[in-house]
Amino acid sequence: MSDQQSESRPEHSTGGTYSVPGKEFSRDTNYITTRIVREPEPGSGDYPVEPNRYRLVAARACPWANRTVIVRRLLGLEGVISLGQPGPTHDADSWTFDLDPGGVDPVLGIPRLKDAFLARDPDYARGITVPAIVDERSGAVVTNDFAQITLDLSTEWTEHHREAAPDLLPTAHRDEMDAVMRHVYTEVNNGVYRCGFAGSQEAYDAAYDRLWTALDQLEDRLTERRYLVGDTITEADVRLFTTLARFDAVYHGHFKANRNLLREMPALWGYARDLFQTPGFGDTIDFVQIKEHYYVVHTDINPSGIVPAGPALWSWLTPHGREALGGRPFGDGTPPGPVAAGEEVAEGHGAV
Repeated sequence: MSDQQSESRPEHSTGGTYSVPGKEFSRDTNYITTRIVREPEPGSGDYPVEPNRYRLVAARACPWANRTVIVRRLLGLEGVISLGQPGPTHDADSWTFDLDPGGVDPVLGIPRLKDAFLARDPDYARGITVPAIVDERSGAVVTNDFAQITLDLSTEWTEHHREAAPDLLPTAHRDEMDAVMRHVYTEVNNGVYRCGFAGSQEAYDAAYDRLWTALDQLEDRLTERRYLVGDTITEADVRLFTTLARFDAVYHGHFKANRNLLREMPALWGYARDLFQTPGFGDTIDFVQIKEHYYVVHTDINPSGIVPAGPALWSWLTPHGREALGGRPFGDGTPPGPVAAGEEVAEGHGAV
């Protein structure tokens, strides 16, 4: 944990309520669904694709935001969509830019992401969530619909993709992909939260069984195939990866998803390491920020605020052997280049 993070923690130690006694967890999915598209239809309210107009606000700690950072990097959109990164901890009111000089986002000029939501709607009363895309001209949030954001980066921003960017949404596999992504979202991405935020033993038991049923199914699926769909990396892999990257560090202990560790499941652990060691994936993962976010913000689950020292992370870099299953990670495309200057994971925050 950096000195700057340690100093910022007292200001952002009042978390919200995440687990409601007697209730199962139900995610609020009421997002701002405005889109950024190549040709907005008149009266739709959608925004036009335009380089250097929008800022993606995506905290490293958040798995939903992590998706957008990975897709932006794989497609090579760093030069046309800027990136703002709030700190890992926040209060019950808003994500904050406490890691930036003066605690203010250097492009948007605001200390709290909530300010951009209020610029869009002064009466906005729903959750202040990441990822969010903000119009740099007006300072207002365009959308925080995390599932649609990455789809649009692939389909609406094609003119601005880097040369030889991979096809993350291959048409030939789209129906299968959509089904797999729905299953991964409901059973795994959201499943760990159903365990962690369960408000009763009954709700937890049901969530636990449902999660491990899905993980066992994925273990079987990935035993003889390198990727979830087809023989290349797709958005389905991006969506599963961000949960797997946080599993042993957070979800196993903090969320009580503890039947076993991810590293005790040969196919899933090999798959996760394969992706982690692929450019665009592991180089977006900040384990220090991930752990600090969950253990500090969820005060109703972890009232002490103690952040565990483990687990050891060196095994993320061990050989995975998944090449034997074949596959072409980027299909007819190429890997992304080095991480953009200023967007690197801090030294000591990755797998060492």
